[in-house]
Amino acid sequence: MNDDSTIYTGKATPDAAADRGWLLGHFKDPSDPRHSEDVEIKWGVHPKGDARERWATAEKRTALLVLISGRFRLEFPGRTVVLAEQGDYVLWGRGVDHSWYAEEDAVVLTVRWPSIPGYRVDGPGDAAGADSCNPLAG
Repeated sequence: MNDDSTIYTGKATPDAAADRGWLLGHFKDPSDPRHSEDVEIKWGVHPKGDARERWATAEKRTALLVLISGRFRLEFPGRTVVLAEQGDYVLWGRGVDHSWYAEEDAVVLTVRWPSIPGYRVDGPGDAAGADSCNPLAG
């Protein structure tokens, strides 16, 4: 049995643009079927040269980042990972500091769990509030 209230369809690029890339997570309104305290999903569209404003530290979540297109670099203490082919991915756990840089125009899919507040990195002119993650603002 299908209930239309449990099925949600959309388009990642325009939907993500409305919430700094995030499609699902605790920061969505609780009445929205995309609200989740268990997981966050981001469709990150990054122009060449886009970089995380500052390192994410004291991480309390696990994250998986999958390259959809382009070339994307992640920096970890003592290690650099470059995602260069569609489907390349990296997974890191709690407590792993990180940053990132788009070496080419890139699209990445980020999945983080659990979904918890406190990791937003605001850019110039942005107001504090819901998590964002530039694409990993956390």
